[in-house]
Amino acid sequence: MRTRLLPLLIVLMASVLLALGFPLAVSVAAAEQQRVVIDRIDDTARFAALAQFITERTRGYDERRRTLQTELETYDSVYGIRAGVFYRDDSAMAKAPAAWRLPVEGEGRAAFSEALLGRRSHDPPQVWPWQDGRVVVASPVVRDGDVIAVVVIDSPTGQMRGDTMRGWLLIAAGEAVAMLVAVGAAIRLTGWVLLPVKTLDAAAHDIASGRMRSRVAASGGPPELRRLARSFNEMADNVEDVLEQQRAFVADASHQLRNPLAALLLRIELLALELPEGNEEIASVRTEGRRLGQVLDDLLDLALAEHAESDLQLTDIGALTAERVASWRPVAEEKGVRLRADGPPAVTAWADPIALSSALDAIIDNALKFTPPDEEVRVTVASGSKDVTVVVADGGPGLTEQELERVGDRFWRSPQHQNIHGSGLGLSISQALLAAGGGSLSYARKEPCGLSVTVSVPRHDPKG
Repeated sequence: MRTRLLPLLIVLMASVLLALGFPLAVSVAAAEQQRVVIDRIDDTARFAALAQFITERTRGYDERRRTLQTELETYDSVYGIRAGVFYRDDSAMAKAPAAWRLPVEGEGRAAFSEALLGRRSHDPPQVWPWQDGRVVVASPVVRDGDVIAVVVIDSPTGQMRGDTMRGWLLIAAGEAVAMLVAVGAAIRLTGWVLLPVKTLDAAAHDIASGRMRSRVAASGGPPELRRLARSFNEMADNVEDVLEQQRAFVADASHQLRNPLAALLLRIELLALELPEGNEEIASVRTEGRRLGQVLDDLLDLALAEHAESDLQLTDIGALTAERVASWRPVAEEKGVRLRADGPPAVTAWADPIALSSALDAIIDNALKFTPPDEEVRVTVASGSKDVTVVVADGGPGLTEQELERVGDRFWRSPQHQNIHGSGLGLSISQALLAAGGGSLSYARKEPCGLSVTVSVPRHDPKG
């Protein structure tokens, strides 16, 4: 969620900063050009005052004309700005540099024509830093109410564009600093808002994995999320209480039923002494009694497995698996089934050795039960980046796709296996034992026939 919320906040803040930065940059450029234009207007006003009293088209030496010419030449040499005073017919009263001519068209001509009408030319178009433009300003020279000449200043914009660019760089630096501050604030804000969500997610995952005592510390984040954390803890407490009551009931019922069942079986044996040897009904009752006893034992084991804490250790899965295969090999040889173990001899992972041994015993026992003679049960250990797997593949009839969806359910047995001894709780017990330590069980068809059961245990400590 943080990876989705944080970019959204950053994009929103960047949009706001850009929305403020662009008008500010335009304002800086306009203000810089306006400063230059006002300065040039002042200069045109000064030159117009000098030209106002020059006798029109005087030949020979004219002190006022010479003063104006000197001022224009000094202005050009100091500032590098072309300036001139032109009569209405475009002839020059005075100008600098000497080779400069009034343009025939363009901004200079438009400013000159506007000044001939008795008013100062309009502000020139905006010149941006990437444009090599010029600023042209024209003011009329008025005598006795008539426009006798026009002062035209054609100014380069290099310095103005440089000043504008420096202003823009300052704006960009300010925006970058503001963006960094905003990103830091967004990271802190999203962390503060999502901390309870992250904690809730971790606690929910722990509970789903069987660690029912996991809770959320409702101490950070917005009030709504703190209230949600408290509600989650209350829900987890209620769920744990209900499950604890169920486990206690199953354990107590299994334990309490064993004594009456033992007494019942004893009375059946006493009755059997009064009946002829080999009575089929007595044999059937004995079988069902022993089966009921096995179911009660398995129920008690299941209740204990779901309630017990896992003692996780860094375990050599290869050695433990080889040990369990060696223990079951005599049973396999007695049935005529080949039991083989493959994989590296030393592979470590985090597991409860007792729980994993019990789970492997139950899975190998099932595989040997359903594998006919002269077939093979293969136990393969493999190591991945995140977990270590032990795959037990048998050579039995296997299960259909519909049956694979139900395998591992409590008391469920395939209809084709009803005549084989068992309670239907072995895989459920194994799954509960593995889940307590972060492990899992999965099932798949083995081609061309048989069932493949995969035990997965984590390579890294799930509590770390």
